[in-house]
Amino acid sequence: MKKTFLLIGFLFAAVVTTNAQEISNNALGLRFGDNSGLGGEISYQMKMGESNRLELDLGIRNNKNFDSFKATGIYQWVWKLENRFNWYAGVGGGVGSWKDKTSGNSETFFFGGGDIGIEYNFDAPVLISLDYRPEFGFSTYYTGLNSDIALSVRFQF
Repeated sequence: MKKTFLLIGFLFAAVVTTNAQEISNNALGLRFGDNSGLGGEISYQMKMGESNRLELDLGIRNNKNFDSFKATGIYQWVWKLENRFNWYAGVGGGVGSWKDKTSGNSETFFFGGGDIGIEYNFDAPVLISLDYRPEFGFSTYYTGLNSDIALSVRFQF
């Protein structure tokens, strides 16, 4: 009986190890999306566990009409699909601020949201992903459901 449990334990460990995710310790790059009018974001991912990571994104906009920024933090779970493809989902939130240069109006806003996407891990230390991020704003300027689809390219180290 002990040998059977030992054999089952080894088989289970082998399956879990085979299906384990290879998440890089760090990844830094750009997330190209609308970002609610802020455009692209600087994106950083940090490994938190064998199949978990934290993604931090910062979007900044400075033009003749507006100054604004938006910082987002998303905790993600990553699952292997096939070969070098993974899919991931996460939850988080963030803070932002905008200032209308013509009227002088400004506002700080908070939001909560999620993230779901698919990524490809190249042989080189490059990670490319496509994701959908719904966000729920809690302010006058940034209110209700806001969605963003983005393509990201990150260097892994």
